[in-house]
Amino acid sequence: MEDSDRAAYLDGLAPGADIDHRGTSFSETLLGSLLEALRAPATGQPHLGKALFGEARFFGNAWFHGARFSSTAWFDGAYFSGDAVFGEAQFSGIAKFIGSHFSRTAKFDGAQFSSSASFNGVRFIGDTGFGRTQFRAAAWFVGAQFSSTAWFNGAQFSGDAAFDRAQFSATAWFDRAQFSGNVKFDRAQFSATVTFGRAQCIGNAEFGEAQFSGTAGFDRAQFSSGVEFHRAQFSATASFAEAHFSDYADFGGAEFSATAGFAQAQFSGNAKFDAARFSGTTEFDEARFSGDARFAEARFVLDTQFGPVVCGRTVDLSGAVFEAPTTIEVAARHVDCGRARWEATATVRLRYATVDLSYAVLSSPLAITTHPAAFTFADGRPADEDLLPGPADVRPTSVRGVDAAHLVLTDIDLTDCIFSGAFHLDQLRLEGRITFAPTPVGWHRSGLWPVRRTRRRTLAEEHHWRAMAAGQPVPTPGQSPSPRTWHTGRHHPNAALTPDPEDVAVLYRQLRKAFEDGKNEPGAADFYYGECEMRRHDRTGTPPGERHLLLGYWLLSGYGLRASRAFAWLLAAMSLSVLLLVGFGLPTHNARPTTTGTVHGSEITLSTDTPDPTLHDEFRQRMSWARAELAARVAVNSVVFRSSGQNLTTIGTYIEMTTRLLEPVLLALGVLAIRGRVKR
Repeated sequence: MEDSDRAAYLDGLAPGADIDHRGTSFSETLLGSLLEALRAPATGQPHLGKALFGEARFFGNAWFHGARFSSTAWFDGAYFSGDAVFGEAQFSGIAKFIGSHFSRTAKFDGAQFSSSASFNGVRFIGDTGFGRTQFRAAAWFVGAQFSSTAWFNGAQFSGDAAFDRAQFSATAWFDRAQFSGNVKFDRAQFSATVTFGRAQCIGNAEFGEAQFSGTAGFDRAQFSSGVEFHRAQFSATASFAEAHFSDYADFGGAEFSATAGFAQAQFSGNAKFDAARFSGTTEFDEARFSGDARFAEARFVLDTQFGPVVCGRTVDLSGAVFEAPTTIEVAARHVDCGRARWEATATVRLRYATVDLSYAVLSSPLAITTHPAAFTFADGRPADEDLLPGPADVRPTSVRGVDAAHLVLTDIDLTDCIFSGAFHLDQLRLEGRITFAPTPVGWHRSGLWPVRRTRRRTLAEEHHWRAMAAGQPVPTPGQSPSPRTWHTGRHHPNAALTPDPEDVAVLYRQLRKAFEDGKNEPGAADFYYGECEMRRHDRTGTPPGERHLLLGYWLLSGYGLRASRAFAWLLAAMSLSVLLLVGFGLPTHNARPTTTGTVHGSEITLSTDTPDPTLHDEFRQRMSWARAELAARVAVNSVVFRSSGQNLTTIGTYIEMTTRLLEPVLLALGVLAIRGRVKR
């Protein structure tokens, strides 16, 4: 274009005019002349209507600072060889920079985009600034490349923002950025440090398969909706300290090659770390989960200090692998360790939790203990456990399939724990205060007779079998078990899935060995009682003769463990023997010897005979205190296996022989029962 024509064209422009310069090459001077012609006198800034700069080439600096674009601003495929300055610019219509190339600095600080803004596929070679920029509609940076530092500090995204497959080769700053709509960084690549400190995401935030090669900082970031880091890769430190996740947080399959810092993070929804890999240090101290915290099939490579953590619902460690020594401190409603694998020594300190250890693999000792007081943080503050009302007892629900040789339980409530299917239960270590399910309280009917069950420690499997055998109804969901009945099992009343007496007897026998090794004789005595009970009720593995023998053993002394029962029988036997001796065993008078003799010349032959004791008085006359005293002496001497020396009738002799056999046995059973309770 000739200079005169160019001058005429520029003179014909007015602020707000539409312009079409697609494919035009601009020098810095020419662009300045164009913008000067469009400058509004009232504001002193260029005012453009519909501006089409597609495929335009800007040589030198492109100064659009404070410019106002009233309609569409189209810069698709534009090339900027110098600095491109759009600071404080206002884009009222659609702004498109698709495929543009910024060779040097690109500044959009403080710019306002009232409609959608698209930077898809843009290449930012120099530093890029979008600090305090306002995107009031959708903003797209899909596939954009940032070769130098990118600033988005304080930027406001009122609509959706998409950075899918964007590449950040240098530091990227998103501190205090606000995303009111959904924001996506799926498959984005961050080669250097990226920070989202105090950033606010109102909509969903997606970082699926994003790669963070440098430090990733999300300290104090706030995610009001769901956030996804599914299969994201963190090669350096990933810090989410004091971050707040108001909805779900998905880190499933993420890889943390260095420190994973979630100290003091708050998860108001469910948090998912399933199949995540933690190759560096994990920091979850003071983290707080209001929903579930899922770490199913996660892998922890280095020494792990997990917690103290407070979780209002379930901490799921099912299938997780711990390759190095681990310490876990969790206060939660439930902890699922099913099929978890512990390849090194681990200590798990819990509060409030039920624990499922089904089919866990223990290659080294695993200690599970109830922490006696609220966990304390490094500065001495106690953990806030208001999410967990009720007692702080820890209650394992199952050790099915576990090799118990490496398991140590301390201060644990085993009331509902299922032991069937575990291995080496005789090597299980039980320390501290261990609680088992008690027998039902109160009086109960057994046939026609009322009975009161002896208080003892029992296994949950015995409860389940007795509840099924008694025909107890299936409890309604949420119904608490009554202390007057046996507790029903999960599969009640299915007999095929409920352990039978033979199975329960084996469990009692193995766990009794564990108590004996721990020098807990009273506990071992209770489990011996339970073993005998199950053998007595076992109609398949125990012969009838043995069951009758056990029945007698139970009736006489509670399997040698109920001293009161043995002494009651002893007292009854002594009373009966006294009564029988008074009535039939003591003679009316002691027989006096009679001596007779014969004389044969000078020899005298003498013979002395003692007649058999006889009983002549009527029955009523036999009942006297004197005779009762004599009978009592005989009975007491029989207890200690001594003969009283008292003359007795033939019947009385047989009565004494019987008592000398029976009463010492009852005395021995009573002494044995006392020893079983006081021995250490």
